[in-house]
Amino acid sequence: MQNGNDFTHFNGQGRARMVDVQEKPVSCRRASAAARVLVSRETFDRIATGGTKKGDVLTVAQIAGVMGAKHTPDLIPMCHPIPLTGIDLALNLNEETCSVDIRATVSCSGRTGVEMEALTAAATAALTVYDMCKAVQKDIVITDIMLLEKSGGVHGDYIREEEP
Repeated sequence: MQNGNDFTHFNGQGRARMVDVQEKPVSCRRASAAARVLVSRETFDRIATGGTKKGDVLTVAQIAGVMGAKHTPDLIPMCHPIPLTGIDLALNLNEETCSVDIRATVSCSGRTGVEMEALTAAATAALTVYDMCKAVQKDIVITDIMLLEKSGGVHGDYIREEEP
């Protein structure tokens, strides 16, 4: 766990700032994040069979996740706009937990990481599943939004020890 002295998004007066990354070397960066959408059996079956009024839930959520990654700096104030080189989302129906399990992987060649883009992609896809299914079920739960792994950059690699 980091302490308050490790936060980089504050200037000498303690005010928010966007970190200057121009001195950092360009490197290949990659990050994966997850989210889970818990639904009822009825909603799960409708997602699986395409039985929602708004259309194919998984396809729309996948596209929304890609768009979320691309728009991360528009949503998260201190994120740098970076040229992403790849965005991939996998949405899987988990029969055991009655959920949509989402994994987003984002890559770039740049001076700053893509963790926020991966997290935003996963969260946006999860929110889209909710939006697509809210007419059928109001008590849907979005959970387990987390960074799974990241590579590249001066801070090195990170791999979450246990996945959801």
